[in-house]
Amino acid sequence: MERRSVRKYKGEPVQVELMNSLLQQAASLWTSEMSSHWRCLYYDSMEARVRLAESMIAKVTGSQWGKLIPSKVTGLLTKTVLNTPALLVFIAEDAANERQRDENYAAVCSIMQNLQLLGWQHGLGMLWYTEPFMSNPSFFNEIGLKSGERLVGVLNIGYFDKSPKARKRTPAEQNWTELAATAKPTQAAKGQYVASKDVLEALNIAVWAPNDGMREPWHFIYVTDHEAVARLTPSPVNGSPSFLIVAAKKEADPHKQQEDYAAVCCLVQNFQLVAADKGWSARRSIPEWIYEHQLPISLPLDPQERIVAVLEIGTATQTPYSPATSPTFNIARL
Repeated sequence: MERRSVRKYKGEPVQVELMNSLLQQAASLWTSEMSSHWRCLYYDSMEARVRLAESMIAKVTGSQWGKLIPSKVTGLLTKTVLNTPALLVFIAEDAANERQRDENYAAVCSIMQNLQLLGWQHGLGMLWYTEPFMSNPSFFNEIGLKSGERLVGVLNIGYFDKSPKARKRTPAEQNWTELAATAKPTQAAKGQYVASKDVLEALNIAVWAPNDGMREPWHFIYVTDHEAVARLTPSPVNGSPSFLIVAAKKEADPHKQQEDYAAVCCLVQNFQLVAADKGWSARRSIPEWIYEHQLPISLPLDPQERIVAVLEIGTATQTPYSPATSPTFNIARL
């Protein structure tokens, strides 16, 4: 809740050793049953930042209408990059199917959010951006984007003097629906059940996730009805009696839609961190049925919403994840 997006930095350099350590910690806080592969590029020297800035604005300056754009505009974009002590470019591995693509993308978004939170504890401010003008061959060539890879975003990083003012968040209750049980739960389930008010309390911390333009594109559906829970997952891993389904609004603009999906991934990661602090189990998954036309149960979803994650909620100790392989990534300093 204290973290802010920071746009102005001091000239103090950011040590690469610190960033490596924070990235390792950020990756370790991401838990999933599926393996994810990603990499990131670290730009901190002036030479590297100049090269990166030039590649970013190449689409603008090289276009037919580029001459009509005041030099002050392109100069400001260049100056912003040059005045940022360090930049991290995050790239996710693509996949043959939509579910794995979403898993890979969600993993990187969550790790980027973890990094922002960890960095804040060390006095580092960050700004996450994915501007449309960056989608150009020059920039992709600079970062070495390969076929089968996907740009997730860039983090501007630096120490700062003053924290920006907070902007209010909409209470989670306003984006909340509950499918409550009609019958009393069994004694065993009752002991594992996390009350709606407690889940909402955690969500009201989690909503302090970065989201462009403060669009707050999330919708929460808390399922505690026993029959509905059984249909969602016949054999829940942790025996949890409830599920939190988190959906994202689908903007008409593809770029905004991607940004909103990333924002919801960050919110889910926030919620898992809060849940762990409270001693809950909050196993996250992307079930196959998300991509099927027929859902296991009727859900109060708008046609312009899509499910991002399903969280199995309970008070029992969470069963450790056992991914097929250890998470793999690499960091290159340019």
